[in-house]
Amino acid sequence: MADNSSNLNSFRALALQVTCHAVNQASDRQEAGLMMHNTINRLAQQIAASIAFIGFDCRLIVLPEYFLTGFPMGEPLQLWADKACLEIDGAEYEALGKIAQKHQIFLAGNAYELDPNFPQLYFQTCFVIDPSGSVILRYRRLNSLFAPTPHDVWDKYLDCYGLEGVFPVAKTAIGNLAALASEEILYPEVARCLAMRGAEIFLHSTSEVYSQNLTPKDAAKITRAVENMAYVVSANTAGLANSPIPIASVDGGSKIIDHRGIILAETGAGESMAAFAEIDLAALRRDRQRPGLYNLLSRQRFEMYAQSYSQSQFYPANTMLDQEVDRKHFIQTQQQTIKRLTELGII
Repeated sequence: MADNSSNLNSFRALALQVTCHAVNQASDRQEAGLMMHNTINRLAQQIAASIAFIGFDCRLIVLPEYFLTGFPMGEPLQLWADKACLEIDGAEYEALGKIAQKHQIFLAGNAYELDPNFPQLYFQTCFVIDPSGSVILRYRRLNSLFAPTPHDVWDKYLDCYGLEGVFPVAKTAIGNLAALASEEILYPEVARCLAMRGAEIFLHSTSEVYSQNLTPKDAAKITRAVENMAYVVSANTAGLANSPIPIASVDGGSKIIDHRGIILAETGAGESMAAFAEIDLAALRRDRQRPGLYNLLSRQRFEMYAQSYSQSQFYPANTMLDQEVDRKHFIQTQQQTIKRLTELGII
């Protein structure tokens, strides 16, 4: 564990709820790129105004899932890669880096990204940009129904990035940051592997249905916070524009939850900066150091579960390694998995 003595004891974080302007209808990369550029320009204004209102101790801003592009709606993998995916050192990251640098903030978000190690694929990537404007964390979504993941090219991905690259945690002046993508809040193992590496704040970029009733994802956000003794900063979209999906289907409910499972701030529908709250690192670290019933991290007995995990195979790894696939591959693989688990009497 890195020395955190220079960390801030407390600061404010914002889950910035903004509209996602989808690029599906763009005719080519040039048109999609212009739409992304316009989105970043809007964000620059919204971030500046939000910080002026919240206060200049706002050091962390989390943006929603795929806020620059929306998600593919049946486009072939190569078409979406060409039109909507960012290059690792592309202009979009540079422009977002300038925003982070100008306001001296940590800026987190989610985008579809190309990787030269896997030229036929793309990955949905959660990123964190630090106040210098540099990308200090890249987490590639590990569980996705309709997009490639590192698990689909598992052996080669581990060769390229190692296990620490699969579960990255950035040790920063505002704490140990880790990212979760959208529905991955429903997968406790992902958050747990990040907590094993010291994560204190989960940055959750999402685009999900909002309801006044408790949804599975909202229940999971509280659970992930409590079981890992960590903050969850969850930013949802304020609707999905330029899409055949009704715009408000994914709108509202951005929130910040502390390590006790208490919702500190939450917003309703529409573009909003209302989901901001204090991140009290000192309190979190005191609770992690305090013996007793509620120190769940210190009471984990991972050895008891390791053998069951190692002996089980559900969704297979490496299904996209060294082969070209189309979008039918994803649902077909899931169907085959369900059939096999049914035959084994597991489901």
